[in-house]
Amino acid sequence: MLNLSKREQMIIVILVILVLIISLFNFMSKKFFKTDNYDEEALLEEIIDEKNQDEVEEQVEPKEIFVHISGQVHNPGIVKLEPGARVIDAVNLAGGLKKEADLDKINLAKRLEDEEKIYIPKVGEDIEVDMTDFQSAFGEVGKVNINTCSKEELLSLPGIGEVIADRIIKYREGNPFKRIEDIMNVSGIGEKKFEGIKDMITVH
Repeated sequence: MLNLSKREQMIIVILVILVLIISLFNFMSKKFFKTDNYDEEALLEEIIDEKNQDEVEEQVEPKEIFVHISGQVHNPGIVKLEPGARVIDAVNLAGGLKKEADLDKINLAKRLEDEEKIYIPKVGEDIEVDMTDFQSAFGEVGKVNINTCSKEELLSLPGIGEVIADRIIKYREGNPFKRIEDIMNVSGIGEKKFEGIKDMITVH
């Protein structure tokens, strides 16, 4: 066994402690930077995935749409159409117009959206009666019912684009809006955007 002086023993102890401290520091540094890089990579992947999802939602179109047609047609009810179909197409699938139909109050060339409601009025029918038949789509007169309106009506609201309109429709399928403030539960609609549309929407 080496015969070391107290000074030499002290130096050896100090060196061992320094080696341990340096090793511990290196270990903690690697762990820290690894976690930091991982967080940055995870955040970047999340941003890319969300962007890709939005692009897919913008590009994907439904293969078919369903609209409800009633009033002066021979077979009122729900009809299935291809995207881009117009009112005249829905009328034809509903058996055509009755003789009493007022063509001056409808636009046969209007392009249809999924979940839309079409009402064909009778000649001489009071416009107020027409509006009650449109309650499922508009609720209060002049306001968009976010529970039943079509995608086209959602797009008419300021700040609502294709992606957010699709999110609203998807959200309400399982969670009907109980109050207009609930629309802020939809991703992409914050307080500022809600302030811009709150006077234009309803849930009744």
